[in-house]
Amino acid sequence: MTVDHLNQLLLLCSLVLLVAVAAVRLSSRSGLPSLLIYLGIGIALGQDGLGGVGFSNAELTQLLGYAALVVILAEGGLGTKWKEIRPALPRAALLSTLGVAVSVGVTAAGAHYLAGLEWRQALLVGAVVSSTDAAAVFSVLRSVPLPSRLTGVLEAESGFNDAPVVILVVAFSTAGPVEHWYVLIGEIALELAIGAAVGLAVGWIGAYGMRHVALPASGLYPIAVMAIAVSAYAAGALAHGSGFLAVYLAAVILGNAKLPHSAATRGFAEGLGWIGQIGMFVLLGLLVTPHNLLDDIVPALLIGLILTVVARPLSVFLGLLPFRVPWREEALLSWAGLRGAVPIVLATIPMVGQVPGSEHVFNIVFVLVVVYTLVQGPTLPWLARRLRLGEGEEAADLGIESAPLERLRGHLLSTSIGATSRMHGVEVGELRMPSGAAVTLVVRDGESFVPAPTTVLRRGDELLVVATDQVRDAAEKRLQAVSLGGKLAGWLGTVAEAPVEAVRRHGRRKAPATAGHGTGDRRPHRDRDRDRD
Repeated sequence: MTVDHLNQLLLLCSLVLLVAVAAVRLSSRSGLPSLLIYLGIGIALGQDGLGGVGFSNAELTQLLGYAALVVILAEGGLGTKWKEIRPALPRAALLSTLGVAVSVGVTAAGAHYLAGLEWRQALLVGAVVSSTDAAAVFSVLRSVPLPSRLTGVLEAESGFNDAPVVILVVAFSTAGPVEHWYVLIGEIALELAIGAAVGLAVGWIGAYGMRHVALPASGLYPIAVMAIAVSAYAAGALAHGSGFLAVYLAAVILGNAKLPHSAATRGFAEGLGWIGQIGMFVLLGLLVTPHNLLDDIVPALLIGLILTVVARPLSVFLGLLPFRVPWREEALLSWAGLRGAVPIVLATIPMVGQVPGSEHVFNIVFVLVVVYTLVQGPTLPWLARRLRLGEGEEAADLGIESAPLERLRGHLLSTSIGATSRMHGVEVGELRMPSGAAVTLVVRDGESFVPAPTTVLRRGDELLVVATDQVRDAAEKRLQAVSLGGKLAGWLGTVAEAPVEAVRRHGRRKAPATAGHGTGDRRPHRDRDRDRD
């Protein structure tokens, strides 16, 4: 490659990125996952499209797809709230193990007996499409405020089920007879255990180091965090464990460790995640040959129907049977099992292994993902409303950005008051910040001012809080508590004392009969009209 070729490649890549970024707005308005648009860009650039680019390197696609998946899982883990997925872990674990087994068995049986595939091909298709995709699911769920118990299950399942599915696909792609089922179960359990141990260890050590090492520039923090997350994948994979589970768990720990410049880190990771998605989907679109898909459309539609109507609902029902989940939630979880980048990337594994009929499997998976994402994606918000699971707003957790002041032994905490925050209408003095922390600046409508204790906070305000090292965590917890529970959060319990779900479920509670009890504000109540304001 010459410099001139490099210039042409850079121009083409930058134009593709700009088109993909512009397409996100169309995706958000239409309710379609953006992956379909990115796949369309790749097909348009391919040999059957306007670009005429011939590309058939499945091995390169698999390697770059793995790298992109690592970044996407790291970005998803950094944005995962531990308090939301913690109650969902048992359900997600069963869906990612028992649910995957049920889905693979039912889908493979349907592919063999109804679509006429050979057993190895049927098992490959069943394993590949049994993995849900977080990027596809949450690109649609952004428009629907679902309860955290559902989003936690979906998010944790998407992060966990990649590991067992990869093991199954690799096993089915090897030459010779497939190993006994109990051997596969043992391998899956061992790799999951190794991956979980490595991810937790790397995440904890990385979080501890990031909190105790002061870097000379704020831009180094996001780079270090992403490097720690990627190292968890590499260490887990080299230890013959699940690297995908390791990177996700390490990123979850890092994302919930209240690291300095956490907002900038999430923004950096989100940007890398978008680049990974765009590049991976465009590459997959280049790899597919549209005129070769015609013979595989009917089998793909049939297998997708079996997966969507039978396999996925049955796996959800059996996986959640011990928890007595309401049927409405089971129905939504069944329909929200969207497939995206992961199945298409995994479909390249048998192609690289030169398994007989692997191109047939890849084409079936490609058509299945595209068609059923078109069907499920736009209808998911409608279904959530029909099931009465997407109505109403709940107070969102407060995002707080922290910047360390090493020389002054303090921290600058910045946050903004969102549309659902119960900090609206609270006076600065009623925040009752711990000694050593104070609200020093408020930005409202583009203008900044130093607040007085009687300044009433409003939605959209941005606050700058200065706190010493000793009370930094206490100040952040207090801001979180007031945002979720209002100014009476001191009487009702802090975030650590009262579950967030209870606060969200009951909303703003009434004040106690007397103000002289607890640790709340002992001053007389203000005028009710001003409280409402």
